[in-house]
Amino acid sequence: MMTMTLLATVVALAVAAILTWRFCQPVSRFHILDYPNERSLHARPIPRSGGVAVLAGIAAGGMVLYPAYPRLGLLLLAALPVAVISFLDDRFGVNQGVRMAVHFLAAALLLGLGYLPTVIELPGLVWTPPPVVAVPVTLVVVVWMINLYNFMDGMDGFAGGMAVIGFATFAILGWRDALFAGASLLVAGASAGFLLFNVPPARIFLGDTGSSTLGFLAAAFSLWGARDGLFPLWLAILVFSPFIVDATITLGWRLQRGEKIWLPHKTHYYQRLVQLGWGHRGTLLAEYGLMLACSLSALMAMRLAAIAQVGLLAVWLFVYACLLAGVGRLERRSANAEIS
Repeated sequence: MMTMTLLATVVALAVAAILTWRFCQPVSRFHILDYPNERSLHARPIPRSGGVAVLAGIAAGGMVLYPAYPRLGLLLLAALPVAVISFLDDRFGVNQGVRMAVHFLAAALLLGLGYLPTVIELPGLVWTPPPVVAVPVTLVVVVWMINLYNFMDGMDGFAGGMAVIGFATFAILGWRDALFAGASLLVAGASAGFLLFNVPPARIFLGDTGSSTLGFLAAAFSLWGARDGLFPLWLAILVFSPFIVDATITLGWRLQRGEKIWLPHKTHYYQRLVQLGWGHRGTLLAEYGLMLACSLSALMAMRLAAIAQVGLLAVWLFVYACLLAGVGRLERRSANAEIS
């Protein structure tokens, strides 16, 4: 099985890298340009079809694993509605209501395949939610993960790097299940192939096709690992917390100010750091450090006693509070410097 997994990962990486390179070329049919708007941190049109290459890489690698694990095909089919509607949005533009309806459809398909948490584990606590609670909450969480990953795809190397680090961590957390580990490495490998052309200065972007579908897969793999007892759900949240915290806190502030949350903007914390002068590379390196720290903490937590896990969570709550407040302090300092 190890040989098959390694082969599938190499295939996913190679296919994604080759197609990403191809889509960077103006002669390609998938050379779909992303023009700068109110949300953009780039100043010139850049192709946004890298997500197609990532999904092709995942599909190619999945074909290597499929004969031994046909169940994997069902999960990828559940992701198809998100990929299709996102590609149409990249190419032609799609009404937000239609997109959200398809996102809920994909989330419902995921639950229909059995990706519903029957037990919620927290350090020292186990809760069995009734279906009347578990079903709607899980639907909303999956749809939010689809959209927040899309919101966070606004900086060179950011969403692709989160996918590589996040899904590679999932592979280690779920090593006891060969299919789960292999599928996680598929996504990490395909994302790495794309990332070769997306690090600053990016030659190509994921587009909604890539970011939304990766968000769906992040939610699906989190539920999969928790359902099969490979790791508690809170560890999956910790792994992807650099995205979850930024997007959720930013959304909360925008709602409080009465802003239209579906409109483009540049108020995510990572965007604010770029605009403060950190640039793409500086901000990206800081975010990669945060991602790696979260992943290492999740891996370490698997070996800790419940009381130590509580302490770990408390530390991360404090760290995020300091980081978010720190961005605000930097902005105030910059504003005062401009006035003086």
